[in-house]
Amino acid sequence: MDSESSDRYVSSTVEQSVKILVVGAFGVGKTTLIGSVSEIMPLRTEETMTAASVGVDSLAGLDSKSTTTVAMDFGRITISPEIVLYLFGTPGQKRFWNLWEGLSDGSVGALVIVDPRRLEDSFEVFDQLELRTRIPFAVAVNEFPDSPRYEPEQLRDALDLLPETPVVYCDARRREDSANALVTLVQHALEVRKQSKALA
Repeated sequence: MDSESSDRYVSSTVEQSVKILVVGAFGVGKTTLIGSVSEIMPLRTEETMTAASVGVDSLAGLDSKSTTTVAMDFGRITISPEIVLYLFGTPGQKRFWNLWEGLSDGSVGALVIVDPRRLEDSFEVFDQLELRTRIPFAVAVNEFPDSPRYEPEQLRDALDLLPETPVVYCDARRREDSANALVTLVQHALEVRKQSKALA
């Protein structure tokens, strides 16, 4: 079996598969992150943006963006010999938010990607995440070349995050950064689950 075809199959050592949501506002880098880290060819449902999106999808600060996700992105990453993550990226536009509830079924957590140049675009994302999914989440700050630099506590204040919510910085184009953000989320979700069991 060649290496290309072997990537299509999960290793026989894997004992646990984990479903993860990758969410965020329009244009923050969800598709990019999944593409950078997936060990299989990611499934993408991107379509070219048309005149119909004018006045609906704001391209402020996104001058080079010409496509958008209309259903979901899907990828897979093995983070240890025993654990594989299945990644489901959600569309960022409000008109697609009703998809989040179905995609969140069975998810252990969500990685929320934010663009530090447009933090205000993320406020409603957090509201929807808490309203529609009620699953643990971590925040990945996607650092674009022209991004302002915020300290973690500044971001927590701006985004009204709980102290225990993990915040990591990443370049969504880099596999190592993306993998680190996902591992941080999984560790947080496992800790939340452990605490819930202890209180039960």
